[in-house]
Amino acid sequence: MATDANCIFCKIVAGAIPSFKLYEDSATFAFLDINPGNPGHALVIPKAHAVNLYASDDKDLAAVMATVRKVATAVEKTVTPDGLNLLQANGPGAAQSVFHFHMHILPRRLGDELKMNWGLKPGDKAELAALAEKIRANL
Repeated sequence: MATDANCIFCKIVAGAIPSFKLYEDSATFAFLDINPGNPGHALVIPKAHAVNLYASDDKDLAAVMATVRKVATAVEKTVTPDGLNLLQANGPGAAQSVFHFHMHILPRRLGDELKMNWGLKPGDKAELAALAEKIRANL
């Protein structure tokens, strides 16, 4: 399994840095975010190091999503939020701060004022169609 000796999340998995562990299996590790947006804000990571989504192995991504569902269900039962966001960032432009693939489980409250929403602004349908065609060509 790939690890990075300088990665804070790899150090958490190894037990070199303490965490508020929620769940662990052979492929994933889940823990509370120490800078929570709201109570119950958790992170799920693959144990195998990959800097982002693009570098991640499909089996690790599948394992992470299964753990996300399990932990999100427990968070929902525990803090009974009004909703829940799943957030994953890739690169500095998306505000990725730890370069080890991870998913945020972020409980939400109505009126919590967390700024992740970009508002609704209809896109140009012709531009959307052209862009969809270009993206499909790259799949």
